Amino acid sequence: MSELVIYVQNHIEYAPYIIFGLLLLAGFNIPVSEDGMLFISALIASHNPAYLPHLFIAVFMGAYLSDLICYGLGRIVGPKLLHIRFFSSIATQERIDKIHDYYQRYGVITLIFGRFVPFGVRNGLFLTAGLGQMNLIKFALSDLLACTISTTTFFTLYYNYGDKVIGAIQKTNAVIFVAALGIAAYFYFRRNKTRQTHSEHNSVD
Repeated sequence: MSELVIYVQNHIEYAPYIIFGLLLLAGFNIPVSEDGMLFISALIASHNPAYLPHLFIAVFMGAYLSDLICYGLGRIVGPKLLHIRFFSSIATQERIDKIHDYYQRYGVITLIFGRFVPFGVRNGLFLTAGLGQMNLIKFALSDLLACTISTTTFFTLYYNYGDKVIGAIQKTNAVIFVAALGIAAYFYFRRNKTRQTHSEHNSVD
């Protein structure tokens, strides 16, 4: 990442385009870290205040359009993605059903919460939203709100505190990730228990 920061700083006039382009690639599940792009753009903006609006717009629009690309992949290509090894580990049928259930239950809260969860969970959310045929307008508006909250929060923190806040954010993300796993496990076992109880009830009848 340090090499990228140095390169972008040496070509500051192209920085917004570079960051925007890299984030678009992330929408195709190419391993480009949104968190990394937020940190780089905020760090460069702190040293070059004149480019602050350009860099924020670039990272915000890049992140948002990346989400729409990932959603579009799932919606347009559909279940065929599940037969491609590159995507199958991200979007299993079980995960699609589970996240679809979260969308039905909690709506926009799922996207807001998911955007703060690291380790590739974000793209899994967007991909499965498309695979689950979530309404495009609903997804676009919900993700716009979620993206606004997350990018504004992290960009502001990185811009004002830089390296000082990285450790705290990593720890917070780890806590959120563990909490997300706990919630997922709870609903998984609860759903299985309900099915088992229903099955036993039917067998008795």
